[in-house]
Amino acid sequence: MKVFIAGGTGLIGAKTAELLISHGHEVTSIALPPLPQNAGIPKEMKLTFKNYMDISDFDLKLLFSGMDIFIFASGVDERVEFSYPVYESYQKYNIDPLQRMLSAAKKAGVKKAIVLGSYFSYFAKTWKNLNLYETHPYIRSRIDQENMAFSFSDDSFEVMVLELPYIFGAQKGRRPVWTMFVDMFEKPKRILFPKGGTTMVTLNQVAQAIEGAILSGQGKTAYPVGYYNMTWVELIKIILDAMGTPEKRIITVPNFLAQIGFNQKKKEYQKKGIEPGLNPSQFLKVMSKNAFISPEFMKELGVQADDIKQAIKESIQYAMEIKEKQLDVVDMKVK
Repeated sequence: MKVFIAGGTGLIGAKTAELLISHGHEVTSIALPPLPQNAGIPKEMKLTFKNYMDISDFDLKLLFSGMDIFIFASGVDERVEFSYPVYESYQKYNIDPLQRMLSAAKKAGVKKAIVLGSYFSYFAKTWKNLNLYETHPYIRSRIDQENMAFSFSDDSFEVMVLELPYIFGAQKGRRPVWTMFVDMFEKPKRILFPKGGTTMVTLNQVAQAIEGAILSGQGKTAYPVGYYNMTWVELIKIILDAMGTPEKRIITVPNFLAQIGFNQKKKEYQKKGIEPGLNPSQFLKVMSKNAFISPEFMKELGVQADDIKQAIKESIQYAMEIKEKQLDVVDMKVK
């Protein structure tokens, strides 16, 4: 099959391209420069370096001409900081361009589209009592993105969403998301953290899930992605071991104490004129729960077990190497 990836040089896009090409598919991508150094971008992938937000509808349709599959592995997540109102930025980078691309892909005769979203969408639909859609602009934008994407889905053009959780795995030349854990845990002698936990997958498993969606996914379906479920304490122990400080003590703090720190973070954002996508005064309600997802959803797409502990260690150790050696790497950015 001929596959078009928006964001094929990114962490997920490059790994997916590698897997698909190894299985005989032809992959084309549009991406923003620069290429991360030694990133392992498959040489067989046909690359166009342009900002798809600047391309006309006519030229977008030409890009999709002859393609069978469209993968949207681009946009921004809640880590990118924007001024108020932040929802408008998510609309600009995650919803509007995807809408244009889905329209162009459908007109060009593409058969399937896979959109990479967020597992917060799954929990917004599952934990309705927490009102996550109403209280967190980022989560609201992801739900709105899903609904918009599904409006294009029909028998001739199947659109599905993979609701992605924590993803561990490193791409050379690109700063790992998990640098935040290195920054957070490097100096304190004791690690104070709320109760709760999260689901997670390896980078390899995300690529497998995308291929599974291509081969057997159903239109108008949001697949909650998760394979390994850990409490924060379990995850932090692995991270500290990767950092070479396994002796540090982890203390689970009650929510009323943890909330003080979240409220302080909100004040810091306000001083900088930033509206966070995840509302700090409300996010502890999510973070202190076990945000677990059954691996059965992924097994349906053919995802196999992987070494999650090794993937975590690789992510953390590369983040530390970048910091210690002051390596020149690519960060998440917007243009």
